[in-house]
Formats: sequence, C-alpha cells, structure tokens
Amino acid sequence: MRIYHHWQGLPEEARGATVALGNFDGVHRGHAALLRAAHAARPDTPLAVLTFEPHPREIFRPEDPPFRLTLSAERADALAAQGVEILYELPFNHEFSLMTAEFFVASVLHRGLGAKHLASGEDFAFGHRRGGNVGFMAARAEALGMGLTLVPPVSDAQGPLSSTRIRRALQDGYPERATAELGRPWAIRGEVAHGARLGRTIGFPTANVALGQHLEPARGVYAVTIRTADGSVYKGVANIGRRPTVNAGPESRLEVNLFDFSGDIYGTEITVALHAFIRPEVKFPGLDALKAQIAADAEEARRLLG
Repeated sequence: MRIYHHWQGLPEEARGATVALGNFDGVHRGHAALLRAAHAARPDTPLAVLTFEPHPREIFRPEDPPFRLTLSAERADALAAQGVEILYELPFNHEFSLMTAEFFVASVLHRGLGAKHLASGEDFAFGHRRGGNVGFMAARAEALGMGLTLVPPVSDAQGPLSSTRIRRALQDGYPERATAELGRPWAIRGEVAHGARLGRTIGFPTANVALGQHLEPARGVYAVTIRTADGSVYKGVANIGRRPTVNAGPESRLEVNLFDFSGDIYGTEITVALHAFIRPEVKFPGLDALKAQIAADAEEARRLLG
C-alpha cells in the first residue's frame, strides 16, 4: 500500500482512484463493508482511503483522555489487509479545519486526488464546522463528474456498529464483543520499555508497554496473544492498570508476561491482542498474595487461550 501525506502535486499513479472517506478508527466490520462497496462500485480503479492524522477530535477536544482504537501505523496495516492500495493520510490541524466543504470536494478530492468515485457512510460530515453533508457531496460530485456510493451502517441486534460502541465494550471489560465487531481481536502496539523489574523477582517477568494515545480498556487482567517484531506469536497474560499493590502512580500501563519465552525484546515493538477479561485490578496485601494470584491468572489465561 502506498501512503501519501499530502493532496497537492501527487504523482499520476496516486490519482484516479475510488476514494473511501472517514476516520476509520479501528477499521471495524462497518468500515470493511464500506471498502467492499467502494471497490464494487468501480473495480476498474485502485481502492483508496482518505483519512486524517491526528483524529480531528484530538484537535477539537484536546482535554479528552486518549480514545483511539488504532493509531496511524496500526490503522494503515488494517486498511492494507482490507485491500486498500492507496492511503491518503492528511495532516489535520487548525488550518485544515477551516477548509470549506466546497474546497474539500472541488480542490482536494477532484483536482488534488483526481478521484473517479467516492464512498462514505451516510452520516459523513466534512468541511469547516461540518458544513458539508452527504447531500452536498452528492450534488457537487455529480457536477464534477465523480461517482458516489453511500453505505448504510452495519447493524445487529444491538444497533449500528461503530467505533464508539467498540470503545464502550472495551471499557466495560468485554474484549470478545470488540473482537466480534472489529472482525479481529483488539490490540495495543508499542515499544517494550524497561520497568521496575519486579516481575522477575517473583517469577513472572513482564514486557512493559505505554498505552500512549490508545484507549484505556477496563483495568485488570487479560488473556492475550503477543506478536513480536520478528512475527512470532506467543500466548500470555497481561495486566492493564496502575498496579496498586506495588505502585500508586497515576499512569496506567500494559504489562504482559509471555508464556514459554525467554528472549530479550527491550526496545522492540510488540502487538498485544486482548482475547478475554479474567478479573478486575485489585490491591493485594503483599507480594506473596500478588504472586499467588498472578500464577492463578496465568493458569486461567492458558485455559482460555486453549
């Protein structure tokens, strides 16, 4: 997949695509349906996605806690897995937010990208103060010779599937629901950093990963799988939270114990996929009680992962 971070002066091979529009946070089953519809509308053109980095909400509501399901690199990988050939990941800032809906359609999509066809969800809004909706886009796209496919949301018994709904499932401690709605387990990707090395002293060494801009799911212990930088996959058990038994600090983090692994992965990037929630985070009276519970958690994680 080719990735571009601008819309002006693009090479010819980056123009003339079918362009799906949206934030694509999570790249869930609803996004996959949108991409399939976009490709089906014009299978003779490359399939492209136009999205933004950072997420506009990070600019408009910077005081909000981190909420992202997928960061830039994770989102790109998930889009590539869906068959996207071109990704336009445009920098979003205050200046870009002032762009009118007319300029976005005529100058960015039509003249800049040379889009042959557009696709979006039915609630897509764009331009300064969200001044453009799909009705506006339909009229302007037709006038400019671009096709448009509007895709309804994927729904189930709980209603329309959305990134917001997946975030809520994770924050409520239901990674299995997130898996069903994403089409794959939700994962946190990050660099392994040095911790306090307490895990080694009690027989459970852990890889420590900062949550960064990722959403913080329900605090507690999870059965997980871990993909290391060389592509190897291991089963494991992870804790997400503030480690109240040994640390009362305000920052939550991910600590994962890889089963049957003894290598050195400090400074490398790992991807930790959450499969099942085992228990909430609790404070134990001492290290012996903590050690016994971690052993029980590891045994339960092995059982859950099969």
